[in-house]
Amino acid sequence: MTPSLDSSILVAGIGNIFLGDDGFGVEVIRRLSARSLPVSMMVFQDFGIRSVDLVYALHTPWKAVILVDAYAHGETPGHLQVLHITPDDIPTSAPVMDGHSLNPLIVLSMAKQQARTLPPVYLVGCQPLTFGPEEGSMELSAPVEAAIEQACDLVINLGYQLAQNE
Repeated sequence: MTPSLDSSILVAGIGNIFLGDDGFGVEVIRRLSARSLPVSMMVFQDFGIRSVDLVYALHTPWKAVILVDAYAHGETPGHLQVLHITPDDIPTSAPVMDGHSLNPLIVLSMAKQQARTLPPVYLVGCQPLTFGPEEGSMELSAPVEAAIEQACDLVINLGYQLAQNE
């Protein structure tokens, strides 16, 4: 039996692989896609910097959404943090979208402005060390690279918790 999308959890990797640790979310999705998980639990997608694609994906009636991204939160590089993003956290003013980056709050704001009731949204964020030199870098820093497998486990555990909540 194929699950309905409203019982599925979207796990969206965000980031620019050409900007060092900003590629964190994309790498987590790459590694998660190699793991064996129940189909009904999660749908993994690498959105990279495609803001509009993520806005459209949020039109689907997901049970929940887990965003995975490099997120500067003042901790040591590689530190992981899970945030529950409530509707009150999402700005209501008309945001300006940048075609070369993906800001989760701007994407959520655009989806909300389109009269879309959003499912519960969580951010699994990793404190970056660097976004690479001016010319770019396709490598994660050592502390962020070391956090990838732990982040995968964190996403899976959060997904199981959300899938079990009715």
